[in-house]
Amino acid sequence: MCAHYESPHDKALLKKHFGIDLPSELARRDVWPGYVSNFIRRHPHADAGDDAVPEREALLGSFGLIPHWSKDDKIARHTYNARNETVAEKPSFRDAWKRGQHCIIPVQSFFEPDWRSGKAVPTRITLTNGEPMGLAGLWAQWRSPEGETVHSFTMLTINADEHPFMRNFHKPQDEKRSVVILPPERYDDWLQAGAGERGEFLRAWPADGLVADMTANREAQGPQQAHLL
Repeated sequence: MCAHYESPHDKALLKKHFGIDLPSELARRDVWPGYVSNFIRRHPHADAGDDAVPEREALLGSFGLIPHWSKDDKIARHTYNARNETVAEKPSFRDAWKRGQHCIIPVQSFFEPDWRSGKAVPTRITLTNGEPMGLAGLWAQWRSPEGETVHSFTMLTINADEHPFMRNFHKPQDEKRSVVILPPERYDDWLQAGAGERGEFLRAWPADGLVADMTANREAQGPQQAHLL
């Protein structure tokens, strides 16, 4: 699972890589469950035939999905990862999954604990080419008791027990999981994918395309508060 990541803040790079303009309010650079950060979804009027309407839009939302039935936003501390094996059944995620509310989460790096030394070493993981990553996720919209509309998102994860790179993280006895990194040329395909097409996106990134840095663990010792649903 991934509970901590670094949000890219270079607006020019985000425009070039994701084809979006960031909201005027920048997200925090280091993001933990319950923090507000950016996510990208298909523009709700993308099919209107208006050239002025972009295909994608970037919004600010809580890292951790807040389902419409939740009484408060504290659930976001526990719903930041959605397992692909159970996402269709889990109450927190099934509505967003059924409605195809796919999103892309812009990430410069994410952190996982390396236990090969016998203790957890926060490790920063990036692409070998240094480019930002677009992670596959789901988004939701929730209305707070005060009437405020709140957006939120979660990362989809897959089993990584046999992945040459991602199997090195988390405790030896724990199941290994991985986020889903999307090929940039397929961003729009993911945002529009139908129920029968989603499985082709839920695949591990090649091991030789990832690099780990155990020394770049800025703010890696953050609020350890979430568990996998």
